[in-house]
Amino acid sequence: MIVAVVALLAYAVDVVTKLLAVEHLTGRADVQLVGEILQLRLTRNPGAAFSTGTGYTSVLSIAAIVAVIVIVWLSRRVRNTVWAFALGLLLAGVSGNLTDRLLRAPGPLRGHVVDFLMLPNWPIFNVADICINVAAGLILLQAFRGVRLDGTRAEADDADDADDAAAGPGAAAPESADAPGEVRP
Repeated sequence: MIVAVVALLAYAVDVVTKLLAVEHLTGRADVQLVGEILQLRLTRNPGAAFSTGTGYTSVLSIAAIVAVIVIVWLSRRVRNTVWAFALGLLLAGVSGNLTDRLLRAPGPLRGHVVDFLMLPNWPIFNVADICINVAAGLILLQAFRGVRLDGTRAEADDADDADDAAAGPGAAAPESADAPGEVRP
C-alpha cells in the first residue's frame, strides 16, 4: 500500500510540475528561485541522466517500461517501510520520465523529457530525477544494512548457513534436551 501511495503522490507532483514548467517557462529567461543556487530553466532531454545516450531514446523508453514492470513485480514482496518508500519513489520517477518519452514530441518512445530545475555546475533535472536518486540512496542504505524486501536481515541467514557449514556434512540438527512431556527441575 505504501508503495502505491508514494508512487502516485510523487508521480502526480512530477507531472504537475512539468506541466507548469512548460506553461510558464517556455520562451522565458532563467528564473532565480534561490539566487543562483536554484534556478528554473526549461529544457527537453532526449537522453538519460546528464543527457547521455541522446541517440538511444527508444531504447531508454523500452528499458523504462521493463523497469516499471520489474518494480511493480518486486513491490508485491515488500514488507519493509523503507523498501516501500524506495520502490514507490523509483516507480514514480521512472514512470514520470517514461510518460514524457511516450507522450511528448517528437513521438511515442522518442519523446523528450522535460527538465527545469538547475543547480550550479549540475545538469538540469526534474522531480522524477529527484525521486530516482532518493530511491537509489534508500536502496543502497537497505543493501548496506542487509535488509531484504521482506524486512529480514541477510546476516541472520548468513549466520545460520555458517553454523550449518561448521557442523559438517550429515550432521543432525541439535535436538531439544527435554523429551516430550518431560519437565526439568
